[in-house]
Amino acid sequence: MPARPGRWRRWRWVVAAVVVLTVTATAALALAYPSVAATTCPRCYGLVPVRDGLYAEPDLSDADRRRLVEVYRDASRRVDDFYQGRKSDPAVLACLTSDCYRRIGGGGERGIAIRNRALMLSPRGISPEIAAHELSHVEFHARLGSRRDEVPQWFDEGLAVLVSDDRRYLAPPTAPDRCRDTAPGPLPETLTDWLRAAGADEQVYARAACRVHRWVVAHGGRTAVLDLVDQLRRGESFATVVDD
Repeated sequence: MPARPGRWRRWRWVVAAVVVLTVTATAALALAYPSVAATTCPRCYGLVPVRDGLYAEPDLSDADRRRLVEVYRDASRRVDDFYQGRKSDPAVLACLTSDCYRRIGGGGERGIAIRNRALMLSPRGISPEIAAHELSHVEFHARLGSRRDEVPQWFDEGLAVLVSDDRRYLAPPTAPDRCRDTAPGPLPETLTDWLRAAGADEQVYARAACRVHRWVVAHGGRTAVLDLVDQLRRGESFATVVDD
């Protein structure tokens, strides 16, 4: 039976209202959280694919394109090697200019992980160490799932330094002791406290990396991290597992 004209008109108003609300919500998200919007739709922010999962500004030189691909491959290898394969597949947004990085919501950092779905690299963060650091965050968070908040920020950051093999904060693997800063004392537990501490003294990364490195060595190597993830997902507390 044909739809009645009045009923059709009502449905058109409902559909139109839903469309308006969706567009309004999307616009609000883009204004309030440009980094989330940019990683959801890189093309909307002027970025184009360089290879699967890697986006950058258009009109890159061949040399810059090769450099980005090499950085991405090296960083991915470091994370793959440490975690014995990856469960995450984040989008990587790389900016070679400050204007690009500001446009996608970046600040003064070298790079940043966006939850467990993407990461952004600033012009100062186009290096295997920085890319692997952020990829480690994404991979660790993806494996932890809803247990992400159980892990203090210092462990997450120290682990990312270890995975990325960042020699600014860790000695080479051949060194008798990889620790560059063994200062005792508590380390920041929350992201807010971590950002404040790192802004005042970047060597907090070295202290966190030292503690994570020594814990990993004392508990059987890289598989200790995989075991930690399994135990947390089974409901055990971080303090119980790490102090074991």
